[in-house]
Amino acid sequence: MAMKGSPMPTTEAAEQPGTVTLTAAPTSAWTTLRDWPARRWWAAALAAVGTVLVVGLPTVLIPNSIFGRAVPVTWWAWPVLVVTALLAGLVSATYVRSTSTTDKGSTSGLAGGVLSYLAVGCPVCNKIALLAFGYSGALQWFAPAQPVLAVLGIALLAYALHRRLRGEIACAVPVRR
Repeated sequence: MAMKGSPMPTTEAAEQPGTVTLTAAPTSAWTTLRDWPARRWWAAALAAVGTVLVVGLPTVLIPNSIFGRAVPVTWWAWPVLVVTALLAGLVSATYVRSTSTTDKGSTSGLAGGVLSYLAVGCPVCNKIALLAFGYSGALQWFAPAQPVLAVLGIALLAYALHRRLRGEIACAVPVRR
C-alpha cells in the first residue's frame, strides 16, 4: 500500500539498465527545502557566512589590514557575493546527511564558487590574470569579463543546487531480481 508522498517505482526514466528511478509524489526540487531539518538550515547559514568571509576578506570587500586592493570595489560585487554565499550555503547544506540523500556531488558548485570569487576580486590583484594579461591587460580584458564570470558562477551554483535538490526527490537505485 503506497502512502501519500511515498516513492513509486518507474522504469521509463531509468538512466542505466538494471535500475529503477524512485520518484516521490509530484513536487519540485525547491519545495524540498521546506522539509529540511534545522541542522541543514544551520549548516547553510554557517556555510554562507564562511563563504562571505573566505571570499570577502582576500578580495577586500571586507576591509582588512592583511589584504590590499589596487582597484576600487565595483557596485555589483556585494550583490554577487551575497547571492553566491546564499547559494553556496544551500549547496553545502545538501551534503548534510539525510536519510533520502544518495546523490553524488558534482563539480558545478565548486566551479560556480571559483568563478564568483574571480568575479568579485580585484582584476590586477589576481595573480593568474596579472601573469596572463599584464597590469594593463588585466584592466582592459579581465575587468570587463568579471560581470560575465559573476553570472556564470551564480548560474553554476544555482544549477548545482537544483541537481542536489532534485536528487533528494528522485534517484536511480539498482533493481534486485
